[in-house]
Amino acid sequence: MNIEQARFNMIEQQIRPWNVLDQDVLDLLVVVKREDFVPAAYKTLAFVDTEIPLPGGEAMFTPKIEARILQEVAVKKHENVLEIGAGSGYMAALLAHKARHVTTVEINPELKDLAAKNLANAGVSNVTVELGNGAEGWEKGAPFDVIVISGGLETLPEVFLKQVKVGGRIAAILGQAPVMTAHVITRVSETAYDTVKVFETNVKQLSTSVKTSHFTF
Repeated sequence: MNIEQARFNMIEQQIRPWNVLDQDVLDLLVVVKREDFVPAAYKTLAFVDTEIPLPGGEAMFTPKIEARILQEVAVKKHENVLEIGAGSGYMAALLAHKARHVTTVEINPELKDLAAKNLANAGVSNVTVELGNGAEGWEKGAPFDVIVISGGLETLPEVFLKQVKVGGRIAAILGQAPVMTAHVITRVSETAYDTVKVFETNVKQLSTSVKTSHFTF
């Protein structure tokens, strides 16, 4: 496989047609090597439009979902980011290239170790990988400028609304299979939030996500 040709095809045939037109994001997909974050058994699928299996029954988002989320949250260099669900560490690596610091929280110890190893091997030094259940928020380091939830939720726990700064954004894929919707929620004041529905999709639910006392849109 010609890796660079496969990467080019991924960007031009999957990602750009999905309204990912931010050149900084497209350039970053060349810089951060997706194949280095894919389990060895699935290397040949690194640039394919499919979820890639991870240990513990988890999966990487498809490349176009990763890129679209990255574009929509528009992380800036001075911002601190919280990611819920580290997976292989790839999304954290993308976010880290745009942010001041990323905290990524993973409930599965095997995945936590995998993400930390992949990030270290890629030379990404501004990510902290935490072991824990982030499905109900993450106090350490809060409030954050950006929160990215790398897994599906039926509805958004209210705690996340409190853990994002005014002017901050939350990216969350909400709903139930087979139709879920990616939302970007911007905190516009102490009490007000703007919600934009970005795209429809279907992804795996976040591990141990709970289903009560939630905020619906």
